[in-house]
Amino acid sequence: MGRREEPPRYESGFRAHGSNQRFHRLLRHAVARALTAAPSLAGVSPAAEEDSHSSWVVAQAPPGTLSRNTIRKALRSDAPPAYRREPAGSMLDPFKDEIHRLLRDDPKLSGVRVREEIEPLGFAGGKTIVDDYLREVRPIFLRLRTHQRTMYRPGEICQWDLWEPSGPVPVGHGQVRRAWVVVCCLGYSRAGAGALIFSKEAPDVLWGMSRCLWALGGLPELMVWDREGCLHASGGRPTEAYAAWCGQLPVGWLFCEPADPQAKGCVERLQGYLETNFEPGRRFANHLDFQLQLDAWFEKANARTHKTLRARPIDRLIEEREVMRALPESEPDLDRRWVLRVPPDPHVRFDTNDYSLDPNLVGRRVEVRVSQREMIAVALDTGELACRHERCFAKNRTVTALEHARALRERRGQPDVDELVEERPLEVYDQLIA
Repeated sequence: MGRREEPPRYESGFRAHGSNQRFHRLLRHAVARALTAAPSLAGVSPAAEEDSHSSWVVAQAPPGTLSRNTIRKALRSDAPPAYRREPAGSMLDPFKDEIHRLLRDDPKLSGVRVREEIEPLGFAGGKTIVDDYLREVRPIFLRLRTHQRTMYRPGEICQWDLWEPSGPVPVGHGQVRRAWVVVCCLGYSRAGAGALIFSKEAPDVLWGMSRCLWALGGLPELMVWDREGCLHASGGRPTEAYAAWCGQLPVGWLFCEPADPQAKGCVERLQGYLETNFEPGRRFANHLDFQLQLDAWFEKANARTHKTLRARPIDRLIEEREVMRALPESEPDLDRRWVLRVPPDPHVRFDTNDYSLDPNLVGRRVEVRVSQREMIAVALDTGELACRHERCFAKNRTVTALEHARALRERRGQPDVDELVEERPLEVYDQLIA
């Protein structure tokens, strides 16, 4: 047998009849040129005209690339020539009925579990082919949720959420602490605000809500929360602390259904913007610096053009404040309070820290009041001030006032001796200079 000659190659790199797709592309161009640029054959029979056109096309094409019979078939066809190939089928075809049965039993069955179920039946494919097929057929068995676009009236609603920064926040004394940010977003203007807190207890969360409302400058009609433990009792009812706070302002409340964050999408999108735009690349000296930077960021965010509204939230907030109820003269009282008797070791413990009390009040009852910024204790019988300390958010610290330390030394009979520092006469320095 003689050696078969390789089809010739041309300058474009095309091998004659070596690529079906390129061949059909060349054929389409050739036929189009035949129908538009071929010489006129008026008065000639259709058969002779077809033969003439096919001869002209073959003459124009590179040698060995097109056949006269191929051109005749293309000219007789109703559609342009195209490359077609019968589907070869998928290695998943024998197992599709089993996959459908699994999805009927559990429409949310993961692709990993589906593959584990069909592998004993002989399936030897990979993850991608199963996942691609499940993506196509799962909507047939699983009814997906649809969402509507909601328009809010000015002052109608305010959505809330808790956002936890990715890292702990510095609180001084070389310590850091886990923290959360109470985030709110008005439905109409999309204006937002945030407040840093260090626990998810009701006094702290409600304080953060109060701070946000005072930053926005008005009271909306309805507060929308997910089922936060310190605010939601059960069955959509608020806790006593949350109901009392709403009654003091007054505002209404609404709790979303379980696992339904889409119901408060405005604040969820704002929270996502916080995660990607506020936190990355920032450094915080302490919790006060964190709050200052957070307030500055919200001022900038409220002044940007909102993608959905095509307007600035700060401009719509001015319009919204005109219909929102005015804020009360003072914020709701959210301080923690309790009564204790001053012990012989005159200190009171709160949040793992010990704060000193006036030793002269040992054995007497005092009322302790803790806010987000300070701790105050007052004697119940005389109203004397037992202590006033700045609140410390670090852990396991002892905060002692200087006057309390001196009073304690006096009561124990120890003189208050200040450290003596030697003072040199100025003549000594004059002698050294000379």
